[in-house]
Amino acid sequence: MTDHALLLVNLGSPASTSVADVRSYLNQFLMDPYVIDLPWPVRRLLVSLILIKRPEQSAHAYASIWWEEGSPLVVLSRRLQQQMTAQWTQGPVELAMRYGEPSIESVLTRLASQGIRNVTLAPLYPQFADSTVTTVVEEARRVVSEKHLDLRFAVLQPFYDQPEYLDALVASARPHLQQDYDHLLFSFHGLPERHLKKLNPNHAFDGATDCCANASAEVRATCYRGQCFSVARDFAARMGLPEDKWSVAFQSRLGRAKWIEPYTEARLESLAQQGVKKLLVMCPAFVADCIETLEEIGDRGLEQFREAGGEELVLVPCLNDDPQWAVALNTLCERAPLDL
Repeated sequence: MTDHALLLVNLGSPASTSVADVRSYLNQFLMDPYVIDLPWPVRRLLVSLILIKRPEQSAHAYASIWWEEGSPLVVLSRRLQQQMTAQWTQGPVELAMRYGEPSIESVLTRLASQGIRNVTLAPLYPQFADSTVTTVVEEARRVVSEKHLDLRFAVLQPFYDQPEYLDALVASARPHLQQDYDHLLFSFHGLPERHLKKLNPNHAFDGATDCCANASAEVRATCYRGQCFSVARDFAARMGLPEDKWSVAFQSRLGRAKWIEPYTEARLESLAQQGVKKLLVMCPAFVADCIETLEEIGDRGLEQFREAGGEELVLVPCLNDDPQWAVALNTLCERAPLDL
């Protein structure tokens, strides 16, 4: 069977490091109601204010990590696509970005025109969040509805607790953890706390502990913070790490809203002050290295850690196009049932 396509979807990237391209990308990203979940007039005003200074700052950050081939996120995602082409035998393997190019709309329209009827939609996010997984699925639904495409979808569900994913994550990181180091920090992308409270109004998210340690399966299914702790805990168990050798924090805050804690910036400072000299940092909310890993942690995080008294911060690469990850992802995608 060669009429069942696999569509990998990642977040996206500006087309270039120019301020204009970065502004266009940020506008599309931040105006998504699943990203900034405020009424349209308030969201438009807030984003317009952000776009006064942020594009220039972000353009500088992108320029500092940009590769000759282009955006690291896009380049690495394309390399994974190539790896997956050898794994997925049911049809073509395509890549789309939720924001920027290639768009979900352009890829789905092209697949439909080629006679493809079944598509496994694979949002490349281990943990669930409306601002990642839901917005990808809803965008695909919108395209099919508005363009009247004859497509049926299977959707890859968040895979944070799947053995294939965890085994690939451990295998890719193991060489870095076999060297001498003082502490391993799992730095996940943050979310405004209200995003989580909207899904689980009575759930508590404060403190440095796992908020889902005693939560129901229903709560865990949509608790991004709990799923992040789950990844860290399962990784540490597979590697045999003692509890005082690792910790969890959340990065990439934007605006004044309360975000889930503990914050990565505060954790970097406290670890250095506690005498940690060599720190390893993993970012398992991402499957491909990007501005949040390469620049925010690899550059700014390193600088902050050193200023607080630390000496060496080693960024452990994401899964990227690791062959074992491609095999694992193929297995996970093959298990996704057609549901549309």
